[in-house]
Amino acid sequence: MLLHWHRCDLRAADNVALAEAADDDVLPVFVFDEAVLAHASPPRVAFMLDALANLRGWYRERGGDLAVGHGDPADVLVDVAAEHGADGVRWNHDYSGLAQRRDDAVRTALEGADLDHRAFHGDLHHEPGSITTNDGDPYSVYTYFWKKWRDREKEGPYDPPADEALVDHAGDDLPTLADLGFDDPDCEVEPAGADAARERLAAFCDGPIYEYAERRDYPAEGCTSRLSAHLRWGTIGVREVYAATEEALSGAADDEARESVEEFQSQLAWREFYTHVLFFNPGVVTENYREYENDIEWRDDDDALRAWKDGETGYPIVDAGMRQLREEGYLHNRVRMIVASFLTKDLLLDWREGYDWFRERLVDHHTGNDNGGWQWAASTGTDAQPYFRIFNPMTQGERYDPDAEYIRRYIPELSDVDPGDVHAWHELETDERETLAPAYPAPVVDHGERREAALAMFERARGESDD
Repeated sequence: MLLHWHRCDLRAADNVALAEAADDDVLPVFVFDEAVLAHASPPRVAFMLDALANLRGWYRERGGDLAVGHGDPADVLVDVAAEHGADGVRWNHDYSGLAQRRDDAVRTALEGADLDHRAFHGDLHHEPGSITTNDGDPYSVYTYFWKKWRDREKEGPYDPPADEALVDHAGDDLPTLADLGFDDPDCEVEPAGADAARERLAAFCDGPIYEYAERRDYPAEGCTSRLSAHLRWGTIGVREVYAATEEALSGAADDEARESVEEFQSQLAWREFYTHVLFFNPGVVTENYREYENDIEWRDDDDALRAWKDGETGYPIVDAGMRQLREEGYLHNRVRMIVASFLTKDLLLDWREGYDWFRERLVDHHTGNDNGGWQWAASTGTDAQPYFRIFNPMTQGERYDPDAEYIRRYIPELSDVDPGDVHAWHELETDERETLAPAYPAPVVDHGERREAALAMFERARGESDD
């Protein structure tokens, strides 16, 4: 009999390590690890607990159960294996530095207990080190990575374990948020579990995927998959998602629709690209990928940071995004780029402040993706936005939310303001703003002035680094 150690793979189908373990009798286990929970937040833990409840329900319907442990996985897994007479443990890889250190400690403990162990790259199509330059180095430019990723053959989804493989076990109750030391989330957390994930995938592939390339940047239109939290927590597998996109591709009506499906597939590749970057450069969680880290003169401005977090900057598209994040634990991808650019290039604040806030608020927080995205926006990361290309938040709002539908959805103070005035908010006179929306703030900075300051800041840093 084998244990399967669930981590961020909270599903039974398309689970490589679980399928391998189910060649024998298998007991699934989840460990509430204090070292991991120390980096967690109420929205993410709430989603995780819902996903675990759904997964446990799936096992119980088939005569099995999910064993639950608390503490150091190196100790818990050895104890559970001894209690049930298991011969070994299987799991899917995780790729952050913290996860790699944890897994090394688990391997050492299992070897000391004479327990077999094996880990699988079950949450990626292509494991780190399998897509490299001709010299064998990891890619630092996404375009080249994508071309190879796209052309590599991909496995199909794995079947869930057969009912008869599941060990009959009466597991302990799942803890509550309070049991784990967390308050209830102050946002609406979407339903978790494999069924919810499949419903989202089916709805997306039934239509929106064919307009994804053209419409995905418009936050009011909902032309995105909203699968990010499910992929992050593994309530659906990457092979299942990709198989659905391939089926959609085969049903595309024309070249434009096919290109749109391929654009979505390229976003799946971005996820793997940043995971590979993280695996080979675990220090990027706290350090710039580029060399001039210590020479960038980030500002210290608690008031500006608070205005950004609260959605009170006076730049409507930025504030709408930050309020969506606070209300839903989610943020549209285009708006993620806008708010990140504003923090780093307009407020001139360290990207790590934004990364930490996203980690606190996002249900779908993924170390590789979020870190890669923040360093892209800050022009400090691999394949990043050039430092001299700085988003104009007003132009971005006017281009991607022309009718101010998204903005007015999250900023009720502007609900009766004409879209033209919303997008010209930074140009209005004080008395005009006070007449139109007295409860909404004036811009906290002048974008033009801060753009010049950002260019100078980066040029100084680059020059000092070259010296």
